[in-house]
Amino acid sequence: MASGNTIVQNSLCFAFLSHGSPSHSNATKCNGNRADQFPPGNLFVAVSEGLWDNGAACGRRYRLRCLSGYNKPCKDGTVDVRVVDFCPRRPCPATIVMSNDAFGAISHSPDAKINVEFIQYKTHLFLSPSFIFFLTCFYFF
Repeated sequence: MASGNTIVQNSLCFAFLSHGSPSHSNATKCNGNRADQFPPGNLFVAVSEGLWDNGAACGRRYRLRCLSGYNKPCKDGTVDVRVVDFCPRRPCPATIVMSNDAFGAISHSPDAKINVEFIQYKTHLFLSPSFIFFLTCFYFF
């Protein structure tokens, strides 16, 4: 078996943009005002109740890929993000709320509505089988 990342979950989501993304200026539910919780490049997200898991989501990593959208907004490739917060809006407008930098890594247009695929992963010594499920989610920032 090869070393690498174990895929934990795979989801297909419909993503939208809005203002009010998670930011460094607000205390997060995961680690308050600690600056070290934010990954390099500001590639972080907040999650809604469906992924929050009573705070167990803190620090989880997701790999996101834009699949499609109006006027072909998708960039090639993926972006890896880390959960740093619980969605600050009630009700949460999305399953995952992406930072501007994270969204910009997978979309050419900050105003695009896109279809996004994401996987949750953990770093392990060995690859192992994963389970897959699908859900509809919305991304706003």
